[in-house]
Amino acid sequence: MPPPPPQPDALADALIRVPRHEFIPSQAWAVPQGVGTPPAAASGYWIDQHRDPDRWWRAVYSDSVIVTQLDGGRTALTPANAAAPSTAPSCAASSPLLVTAGLRHLAVRPGDRVLDIGGGTGWTSGLCAYLTGDDALVTTVEIDPDLARTAAENLARCGLRPSVVTGDAATELQTPHSHSDGLFDRVHVTCGITHVPYVWVERTRPGGHIVLPYNPPVGRLLRLTVLDDGTATGRFGEECSYMPLRSQRLPQPHQHQHQHQHQHQHTNEGTTAADTPPPRVRSLNSGNDSESLLHPAPGLQVLLASLVGDEPWVSGSGSVLLTDGVSRATVDKGGRLTQSGPRDLWDEAESVHRAWTRQGRPGLDRIGFTVTPERQYVWMDDPAVPAVRALDTVAGNATTVGASLG
Repeated sequence: MPPPPPQPDALADALIRVPRHEFIPSQAWAVPQGVGTPPAAASGYWIDQHRDPDRWWRAVYSDSVIVTQLDGGRTALTPANAAAPSTAPSCAASSPLLVTAGLRHLAVRPGDRVLDIGGGTGWTSGLCAYLTGDDALVTTVEIDPDLARTAAENLARCGLRPSVVTGDAATELQTPHSHSDGLFDRVHVTCGITHVPYVWVERTRPGGHIVLPYNPPVGRLLRLTVLDDGTATGRFGEECSYMPLRSQRLPQPHQHQHQHQHQHQHTNEGTTAADTPPPRVRSLNSGNDSESLLHPAPGLQVLLASLVGDEPWVSGSGSVLLTDGVSRATVDKGGRLTQSGPRDLWDEAESVHRAWTRQGRPGLDRIGFTVTPERQYVWMDDPAVPAVRALDTVAGNATTVGASLG
């Protein structure tokens, strides 16, 4: 997804006129970022504006995620809690590089009506308000009432008063009375999405853009353009990592190991330990599909995330893992593969890899995403044809994890 012609002056002005520090609390957890680096809390550090103002200012104006809430507010934000692998960030000021990348793809024009989903600290809402030229044209939706209040206060300090709505943007969207037709020209999403709520397409004017972090779990910015027929289609861009939409939360990488240590104790509803097949063990041969899976190319990453439900990642012990939360595949340092659960995830991943190779190893320039009222899917070359068909495969369900590929 090449970015549209940038408006560097407008965006640069917005970053000055809506300064990030107005949206950062005096105490928070800073996580340094590179583009595509997951915001793993354990790699961060505590900042306190009163105790160490220089460190606080350096963090605020670096490319760092600034975590401001844990576990939906149920866990106090302290240095120990923020570093604990058992906690999960639930609000943060996103990485400035990713924020600016997303806003360039969004391409807000003066006079556009903008919907900002996942208000958080309010910073991106403020930037959108400056870019559109009228804060009355911006609506931000935040599911957490406390965060919504804080965002409104932060915005007010900058002299901005967009409409801040408390609610679940995945199921319903309230529109200010001033928005006569209820449609938006631009929809900006700041939480990871595994399934695009169709209401977002319905509320976007034809020709308008939706920019969101596609995260099932591989993270890529995705820009969709809404068409006259009620569908939306687009391509993938930069790597990204955002906290998930609360109604679509999946296990985070730091939670996988803990989850699977107890997998024998917790089974799916209606499934007993006796129903679960025993682990399958084999050795991986060098030079086969598996080596390419250890470091998948961007196009393969997206296909694996969509069709298998995960991409290989390296655990703290050095083993390579695939998981969907129930099934699991582990490759140890010696090349020994163990698969457990109802699905053989590594076999599925190898099948995707073989099909991807047969099609010429397509990159992101050939891969995109389509949303219709009935379904949504990753596609290759043709927005009307799901990738699972384009790859000459047979799928049980092309729009969700668990596809069976041949």
